[in-house]
Amino acid sequence: MSLNSPTFEAFITDKPLYYKEIDHKRVHNAYAMLKPHIQKPTAIHVVGTNGKGSTGRIMASLLYHAGYRVGHFSSPHIMKFNERIWINGEDSSDEMLESAHAILYPILGREMSEALSYFEYTTLLALVAMQDLEVIVLEAGLGGEFDATNVVEKALSVITPIGLDHQDFLGDTISSIATTKLNSIDKRAIVGFQSHPEVYAIARQIASEKGTELYLLASLIEADSQKIAAIETLTQSLGWSRFLYENTLLATQALQILDFEYDIDDLKLVKLFGRFYPILPHVRIDVGHNLLAATALVEALKQWETAEKPVLVYNSLADKDYQKILEIFAPYIKRVEIIPIETIRAVERALLVKTLERLGIPYREFNGIEESENYLVFGSFYVVEAFLGTDGFSLT
Repeated sequence: MSLNSPTFEAFITDKPLYYKEIDHKRVHNAYAMLKPHIQKPTAIHVVGTNGKGSTGRIMASLLYHAGYRVGHFSSPHIMKFNERIWINGEDSSDEMLESAHAILYPILGREMSEALSYFEYTTLLALVAMQDLEVIVLEAGLGGEFDATNVVEKALSVITPIGLDHQDFLGDTISSIATTKLNSIDKRAIVGFQSHPEVYAIARQIASEKGTELYLLASLIEADSQKIAAIETLTQSLGWSRFLYENTLLATQALQILDFEYDIDDLKLVKLFGRFYPILPHVRIDVGHNLLAATALVEALKQWETAEKPVLVYNSLADKDYQKILEIFAPYIKRVEIIPIETIRAVERALLVKTLERLGIPYREFNGIEESENYLVFGSFYVVEAFLGTDGFSLT
């Protein structure tokens, strides 16, 4: 990297997270420049609305503990960018990121590097950082067909539950969103459990058009009842929710399709920070933010054995259906405690309060936690980051 090139931290900090106009060809042009210079490990592409992070981390962790050299690219991060690029059981180091940037920036050149969006550049950075591995698990951002992670050739596409989210980018119907996401499939794809039947129909249609070998999780588990029962028993013993059990089924079946070896008992070593995660015995954090995630969490709350209903530490981005989300949570929470989040995308507090009052949900400002209460922190990565950035989980 030339002396005039910025450090990775300075470079990425100055990049905007979003662009008003999206150039779908730009990242493909950038990858064409990069491709001749890097090795290309076996790639597993994880696409969907919910469960991408946990499904990807389960696959990557099982592979790592089975002796494979493996990486996992996910987004967004909670506390530090390094979380996004996980290699052989550890978050990437600052030195590793700087080294990858020193390789990528000169290859792309200043003009292309600066033109790429935050997610586009960091996706390519991950490909550089993980090029010496055997397997890489790539989590799509908000899309599929036009997502930056879709530039690579995939050995398998793993489709997690698809629901309504990011309608401004992906369309306002399940069909349009599913079509955009499923258009990313390539040679082989496995579709996890779906709450919207039309997703299966769209998957079959696109797979037929592309000549994709399509697997449905619901069909696969019927032929492997003994192993499925063992996974259910193990995930229950770990205190994992129903949706994490289903994500585990998807992850393990995906590995079997690719003929990767793994040990089910290594699920005990998987760390799913941010997914209904018990940060303390009486505090769970979850980075979910949409209606599908809220529905799954309500089922998880039913399994959480607590003497009293939990307090929901909450805030929302303006483009999320926070009214329906709170309506779903209402019967299962004691009250809402509103935590401020630092983003211009946050919903106006007055609108959030109006919704809480209309639904008859007691509320107050978040001001730390108490040992006598149970808490669920939910609403987005912003919410969890804000919570962890305070003395919120220091008992008072």
